[in-house]
Amino acid sequence: MNYRHAYHAGNFADVFKHCVLVALLEALKAKSKPLCYIDTHAGAGRYDLACEAARKTAEADQGIARVRGKSAESALLARYLALVEAEEPGFYPGSPRLAAALLRENDCAQLCELHPEEATILRALVRNDPRIHVHQRDGYAALKALLPPRERRGLVLIDPPFEAQDQEFKHIRTAVEAGMQRWPKGVYAIWYPIKLARDVQPFRRWLHDCPARTVLDVELLVQSDTVPRRLNGAGMAILNPPWKLDHRLAELLPLLARTLATSPGTGKSRLQWLKTEARP
Repeated sequence: MNYRHAYHAGNFADVFKHCVLVALLEALKAKSKPLCYIDTHAGAGRYDLACEAARKTAEADQGIARVRGKSAESALLARYLALVEAEEPGFYPGSPRLAAALLRENDCAQLCELHPEEATILRALVRNDPRIHVHQRDGYAALKALLPPRERRGLVLIDPPFEAQDQEFKHIRTAVEAGMQRWPKGVYAIWYPIKLARDVQPFRRWLHDCPARTVLDVELLVQSDTVPRRLNGAGMAILNPPWKLDHRLAELLPLLARTLATSPGTGKSRLQWLKTEARP
């Protein structure tokens, strides 16, 4: 209840996460059938980069500010940057805002946000969009009611604050295992922080054994993952990823690693299939 994303909006982890989100939604839109986007930790929807919280950390200076002007180097990055630039000047769009811009008229979004102030801001932001529904409730618990969606296809984004990392991973595992019992063919994208590499290993082991038939894990490091107490990188585990998503991300990740590294040579990226079926 204490977490406010305004302190971190537009940082390197947001750039990484939102590029992956854009790739996911564009891939799902390749089919004409409607889709449902579900966000378990939606936040306020967009963030003023000139506000006191954002300027206190200035994390956007090391994130979105660094990738501006790089559109020519990646079609996926260009698509993401176009959505960011379409926002009101000085504001950075969160996942709900980006999804709303990408969804079609027959698609829908279910946005969960527990923090009362964030939920109020989010509800005001989308109040004129009939495709989007805001739920002020715990996103993990909401999955039981929201899955499977009426559309029977779509994406669940799980992007919690990770204030208590070990406990958050437990919540994710419980929620995803229960969710996949109700909607086994859904796409689930799980964002996670990387501080020490060894702390993420139990989660990766669970990914190998999770109920999904295919699991793609992508990571971005901007500095060494051997120094604790700082955010050194971020990852996205994608369960049941859309066809050829890995190709689009493989093109982008090295560019992000070079551009967002804290110093020359410290940026690294990794794309790995943890579970896969035979693919032509």
